[in-house]
Amino acid sequence: QVQLVESGGGVVQAGGSLRLSCLASGRTFSAYTMGWFRQAPGREREFVASIGWSGGNPYYADSVKGRFSLSRDNAKNTVYLRMNSLKPEDTAVYYCARRDPGRTAYDYWGQGTQVTVSS
Repeated sequence: QVQLVESGGGVVQAGGSLRLSCLASGRTFSAYTMGWFRQAPGREREFVASIGWSGGNPYYADSVKGRFSLSRDNAKNTVYLRMNSLKPEDTAVYYCARRDPGRTAYDYWGQGTQVTVSS
C-alpha cells in the first residue's frame, strides 16, 4: 500500500515563502513521476507542478512558474515544493500525487496540507 504524506503547510503573509514536503512509502519511489495539485474553496483542483523520476526538468503551471520550485530526493522518498513570493490566490489545500510514467492519471494521493496566504 502506497502512502503519501504532505507537510509544511501553514499561514504566511503575501510575499513570503513556504516549503512543502511529500514523503512516500514504498521502495519504488524513484520510478514514478510525482506531482503537486491544489484546490481552493469553491474551485476545482488544479495542477501545480510535476517532476520525473530523475528530478530533471520539472514542469510548472503558468500561475506558479518562476515562483515555485520542485525537487525530489529519491534516497529519502521525498519530493519538495518550494514556494516563494506567495500571493493570496495561492491559498489552497495542496496535494501530492504519484503517477506511473507510462500512464496519464495519478493513482495515489496524499491527504493534503493547507496553505493560507494573507494579504
